[in-house]
Amino acid sequence: MSETLIDDSVELLKKLISIPSFSKEEDRTASIIDEFLTARNVKTVRKLNNVWAYNKFFDAAKPTILLNSHHDTVKPNPGYTRDPFSANVEDEVLYGLGSNDAGGCLVSLIAAFLHFYNEENLKYNLCIALTAEEEISGQNGLELIIPELGELEFAIVGEPTLMNMAIAEKGLMVLDCIAYGRAGHAAREEGDNAIYKALRDIEWFRTYKFSKKSELFGPVKMSVTIIEAGSQHNVVPAICKFTVDVRVTDAYRNEEVLNIIRKNVNCEVTARSTRLKPSFIRKDHPIVEAGLALQRTTYGSPTTSDQALLDIPSLKMGPGDSARSHMADEFIHLNEIREGIDLYIKLLSKII
Repeated sequence: MSETLIDDSVELLKKLISIPSFSKEEDRTASIIDEFLTARNVKTVRKLNNVWAYNKFFDAAKPTILLNSHHDTVKPNPGYTRDPFSANVEDEVLYGLGSNDAGGCLVSLIAAFLHFYNEENLKYNLCIALTAEEEISGQNGLELIIPELGELEFAIVGEPTLMNMAIAEKGLMVLDCIAYGRAGHAAREEGDNAIYKALRDIEWFRTYKFSKKSELFGPVKMSVTIIEAGSQHNVVPAICKFTVDVRVTDAYRNEEVLNIIRKNVNCEVTARSTRLKPSFIRKDHPIVEAGLALQRTTYGSPTTSDQALLDIPSLKMGPGDSARSHMADEFIHLNEIREGIDLYIKLLSKII
């Protein structure tokens, strides 16, 4: 690992921080990333605000590892006391929006990719994808380009994990439920109260226990979070709507959970999406074993990332701390970037 590689990574991150790149508005940071790689003789592909590339000696007969991180950010929260785009370094700490989530991961993965870029006779190809819209789980980010990346063996997704290994991640489904009754006058024995019908289903959501439990997360968690019914005090409501937040573990697929729910409740259930899938990679997978050999720990991540869009085994790992994500005066230690580059290179060196 060269000092030039580290210095270039920090300078790239400073440039990215200095340019606002809110989700759906990442065109300028995509250009910066594209120019950075092109200047190092890497042939890039760009679609909307996503940029990707392959190692120089790509061989279609070999399996491919995806290296992915995102360059979009949330908007700065009102608690900021610093300019979120200043990219100032103080006492070896780099401040700025997106420095921790996920700029440090992105530049460290780029550095690792460049380290291996010119090597011949690798066991795996490398595909690096620097993508948009992760913060909003948008459809014009990683999901858009997956069909164009080719066949992928597994992925390393760069998110701040203190360089430990998130080997599983919960999926998410938001359900819109409607219980139907019949309107009537509240003063007489009329109608069929939709609220009472909804309550029976809500109690099922509160108490139901799925048969399979995740080793890392335990049971699937369902929470009723919004309810809406009625128009005036003397009318029995004909409709009661409620919303359920479902956190799906690696023990199930989203579609399985949705089918179980529909078989057990009487209300109409519509999933806003089943896109955000739970993810899992085996502890005996070569990339996880490589991380364990480097004294990295494993855990299950409660937060959602672009892992949810992948249908291949994936490992979430990167410099920085998830607890700093979206906080005011976001920062990353320069030493974390150095360590991130070093560990990514050591990790990949053990298998490719």
